[in-house]
Amino acid sequence: MDKLKVLFAASECYPFAKSGGLGDVIGALPKAFPKDEVDCRVILPKYESIPWKYVKEFEYLTNFWVKIGQESQYVGLFKYEFEGVTYYFVDNEHYFKRPNLYGYYDDAERFVYFCRAVLEAIPYLDFYPDVIHSHDWQTALIPFLLKEQYAWHYTNTKTVFTIHNMKYQGEYGFDDVKGILNLDYFPAQMEFYKNVNFMKGAMYTADLVTTVSPSYAEEIKDPYYGEGLDGVARDISWKEIGILNGIDEQTYNPQTDESLFVPYAHSQKKKGENKAKLQEYLGLPMKDHVPIIAMITRLVDQKGIDLIMGVIHDILQMDIQFIILGTGDSEYENKLKEIAYQYPDKMRAIIDFNEDLSRKIYAGADMFLIPSKFEPCGLTQMISMRYGTIPIVRETGGLKDSVQYYNNVSGEGNGFSFKTYNAHDMLFTIQKAVGMYYDQPDQWKHLMDNAFNTHYDWRLAADIYEYWYKKITGRL
Repeated sequence: MDKLKVLFAASECYPFAKSGGLGDVIGALPKAFPKDEVDCRVILPKYESIPWKYVKEFEYLTNFWVKIGQESQYVGLFKYEFEGVTYYFVDNEHYFKRPNLYGYYDDAERFVYFCRAVLEAIPYLDFYPDVIHSHDWQTALIPFLLKEQYAWHYTNTKTVFTIHNMKYQGEYGFDDVKGILNLDYFPAQMEFYKNVNFMKGAMYTADLVTTVSPSYAEEIKDPYYGEGLDGVARDISWKEIGILNGIDEQTYNPQTDESLFVPYAHSQKKKGENKAKLQEYLGLPMKDHVPIIAMITRLVDQKGIDLIMGVIHDILQMDIQFIILGTGDSEYENKLKEIAYQYPDKMRAIIDFNEDLSRKIYAGADMFLIPSKFEPCGLTQMISMRYGTIPIVRETGGLKDSVQYYNNVSGEGNGFSFKTYNAHDMLFTIQKAVGMYYDQPDQWKHLMDNAFNTHYDWRLAADIYEYWYKKITGRL
């Protein structure tokens, strides 16, 4: 049988353009499929921010025009082979020659254009996909448009839609988008309190809907997590599954990571050297016996920053050092900097997005705190364990699926967790972790070994995706 042909359509992909975990997923998952069974390719916008070292190698394929409302918009099509994967880039300077990926007044039009360009680009690719796999609201229109406007051309192509975060759905007033959607009727699949909702449309029209962890697949059926689409999630539960994300273990490898002060593998001693260098680098007192608790996160409510604020002074009363790296709401940014100023020997708040420093923190910290209100999957807990850093998480979504509370009797588990979204439950769990670090060094070393030996390589997820691709295309 011929290889299964899969086309990923996404709004970001590492290393070309990335704003968060979605970029990591699209950058890693296509490489994880067995090349003799699955030909997985990726199509992206050609953003201005893509590094020139890649752009200069792009191969121009062709150009054509697509109809957006009353206008015809140019589509330039480029191709690039990178690390064994074929990438296509949709070029339109009017929409994508901008410094940021998102956050513009015309984002609806930009991504309606991109979705339509993807569907009209395929005849030029010499690659007819068995499956088009779209991701999050920016490409959510693809399943809807394929069924409603392009069905005649894609009679044998199935669609998969992955929800990476239910919070961002692509909701717009119908009158604002009906023109650019080329619709003269209000589509019931997308109707959402008299607006249109791109994510809802994809949930109803895709052949398979996935979320990025099994727990999140169940959680979004609950109003607390469903962001208004919990009823839809329940309605389509027959075609919805959760597949836990992975990480690229070659990219996140403490043996080869060039950002680290000292490369290491399962070595408590060399990890300690990274810790000392990190303390020196950030101007913290170089105390090897004091545990470093770290966070690398967006500074927004979802990530549990309000819990941190509620007990930050209690945390800093412990004999620990606390490092937080991230950007987000200005209120949180300013407050964290102010608190760090009050504790110059115990806390650093780095308001930045800094990939190099994040690697140094993963390697140098002892514990990694992720107290999220909700977390569809989360990658930082997986990355931290790869570097032997112990996660402390709230039991939600992918955090619940990937971190098991350490049992010091059986010796099983790879971290610490708390269930209720409560600042003092979090504080108690941090205190318990710090207590084990100081009072039970042998247990702590065993826990570190468990973390080092925890693997969430993308090949595990790729096998599950391949099974479902084959199922919906009738290849099983």
